Amino acid sequence: MNFVRTLTLRQLQIFVIAARHQSYARAAEELHLTPPAVSMQLKQLEDNVGLPLFERKGRGVALTGAGELLVHHALRVLGEIKDAEASLQALAGAESGLLSVGLVSTAKYFMPRLLAKFAQEHPGVDVQFTVGNRSVLLQKLQDNAVDLAVMGRIPVEIEAHGEPMAPHPYVLVAPADHPLRHARRFEMHELRNETFLLREDGSGSYLVAEEMFRNHLFTPKRTISLGSNETIKQAVMAGMGVGLLSLHTLPLELKTGEVAILDLVGTPVERTWYVVHMNTKRLLPAGVHFRRFLLDEAAAALDAEFAPYLIRPSAA
Repeated sequence: MNFVRTLTLRQLQIFVIAARHQSYARAAEELHLTPPAVSMQLKQLEDNVGLPLFERKGRGVALTGAGELLVHHALRVLGEIKDAEASLQALAGAESGLLSVGLVSTAKYFMPRLLAKFAQEHPGVDVQFTVGNRSVLLQKLQDNAVDLAVMGRIPVEIEAHGEPMAPHPYVLVAPADHPLRHARRFEMHELRNETFLLREDGSGSYLVAEEMFRNHLFTPKRTISLGSNETIKQAVMAGMGVGLLSLHTLPLELKTGEVAILDLVGTPVERTWYVVHMNTKRLLPAGVHFRRFLLDEAAAALDAEFAPYLIRPSAA
């Protein structure tokens, strides 16, 4: 193998996009190429590597072990090229370039509005964002596939730096006609016969719920695991049970009165949003400006939108 002589950046770009879509046809569509052109480039890459990178899986493809290994290196190489381009643009004095931001799924409900405001103030910066669970974002940070990430906990699994961006309260939501919707500061044993609708085991929201149950010395009579915030909200509105959700996932349902926030003792459960980047990441001007924008603007923007719905214990 002599990758310096044989591999091209174009091959790596096509490889990464095909790996993301798990489809040559969809990669060709994104790249504005024909599927045979994509197939030819990837065949040349496999010949240069000397190992198969994809295997057929139904109508699409899946990465082989060699492909899984190469994709992380390819992402880092392409990320370094992107950083080099942005650095040169910065030296030219232009506030431009590409900024890639990763969001945990809960943040997708409010971050697009902040991204839009930043884009209006910095029209020369092309802001792109990707949504994934925590493990996906940690891998993207390591692969230099995103410049910054917004998440609910500072990573300890990787060498990353996180700064508190805004308060992140979790609230207990119930159907709008729940019998305890008007009760004030009631104890959790009042919910002993309720079904609790929870995110999947290992998610940030599930860990918050586990801690809440532990603090109340409470074991739910019944729990149902659901795979997304949207599914939990729909299940709550259908009367299936109650759910502990980030307040920031509920803008539409609270405005329309489709759910009620229960005034349970110990809620809201206070957490924090963090903006995170790798310790080794040299943020370029666009990333520096965006990080500062989030630290300066996010808390006030979220408070203005959600504070009217938040039930907090009185000082007395």
